[in-house]
Amino acid sequence: MVTVMALMGVVVSAGGGAGGEAHAAGEAHAAGEGSSRWAQAWGAAVQQPVEGDVDDVPNWSRQGFRHQSVRQVVRVGVGGERVRIRLSNRYGRTPLRVDGAVIARSGGGAQAWPGTAKKVTFRGARSTVIPVGGEAVGDAVMLSTSPLENLVVTLYFAGETGPATFHRVGLAASYRAAGNHLNDVLAKAYRESSQSSYFLSGVDVSGPFRAQRNTVVALGDSATDGVGATAEANGRYTDVLGERLVAGRRNLGVVNAGIAGSMLLTSSSCFGEKGIARFRRDVLDRPGVRTVIVELGANDVGANWSTGPCFPSSHKPVSARQITDGYRALIRAAHGRGIKVIGATLVPLSGYPGYPGHAAEIERLRTQVNHWIRTSGAYDAVVDFDKALADPAHPERPRPGYVYEDGLHPNDAGYQAIANAIELSVL
Repeated sequence: MVTVMALMGVVVSAGGGAGGEAHAAGEAHAAGEGSSRWAQAWGAAVQQPVEGDVDDVPNWSRQGFRHQSVRQVVRVGVGGERVRIRLSNRYGRTPLRVDGAVIARSGGGAQAWPGTAKKVTFRGARSTVIPVGGEAVGDAVMLSTSPLENLVVTLYFAGETGPATFHRVGLAASYRAAGNHLNDVLAKAYRESSQSSYFLSGVDVSGPFRAQRNTVVALGDSATDGVGATAEANGRYTDVLGERLVAGRRNLGVVNAGIAGSMLLTSSSCFGEKGIARFRRDVLDRPGVRTVIVELGANDVGANWSTGPCFPSSHKPVSARQITDGYRALIRAAHGRGIKVIGATLVPLSGYPGYPGHAAEIERLRTQVNHWIRTSGAYDAVVDFDKALADPAHPERPRPGYVYEDGLHPNDAGYQAIANAIELSVL
């Protein structure tokens, strides 16, 4: 059984040491900056470096960067008067020296909008060193932003970073250039691109928010991360949900903390730490969190009997009770921080070639878990991703018009259906 003490013990040890001290210090420094409230307008769940051929998503995480500039495009969900960035060295092998950082409005692609670039400082200095396992929070920068606007964050590394803490399935472009091109407006030097993000874990916005808490976090696997959505099109369900909130004049930031392949109860060298281990970092420690949407467990079910290099030697089948005990632990931890928890049912899994064998057992386990999510009353609210995506004629399978070519993940229409199933009033 997973208890809340076990959960908190895991996450506390994961964030301890020098890195944890740096994170706490950065938060304390940022908290003293004026009376405006902060919301996280963009965020990503970081993971350890992996080879570039996992899920055919090439990346630069294993090689890292040396005497290079990295420019990353992010879309902010809420607007405000000031911004600040968060950088993570969670999985670094050595302290990470960042020799400069700049934030600007996007001019499209790797271009910055002329006249908008702002230098980012860290405790007043233009460079910083982030300890192994740590995070740095930049000083607030005066930059007026609007909801759904693209920003570009540029980092310069004069030395060698080593393998990079990153997020694999970014679905938005990152660019790199040889040398120091922090202040370039034009994209000419940025000749290479990647669909992953590097070191950047969050962009916060401050403004005259009415509510005390203004951040919604979506914790999940590939159905949250957006596998199957069109790249560069903001087609993940969290993107669509953010657009619905803007249209409804709800000033809430939606943070996507999904990791493709993520499991609730098992950590993976390919797909990141288990949900109960990363919950504090990816949910509780973000600024202004009011609600978390939990969409995890599909890979615990579908990959229940899987083996291979991405799974630890200790991986063994889990029961519905173990999964639901994991949910209860997350719920208790969130409620301990006054955070509302919305449970998402597990999407249809039948027919996916990535889950070979045990089809009947997989569907039986998925049905048991979904029944608990819908009827236990443990969550503050439930969103039925399963019903939003299922083929009415074959409910164990996704509706053909809502599914990507792999037969499992939603396509843009499927993600739209998921987002539309969420009642804005419960957020």
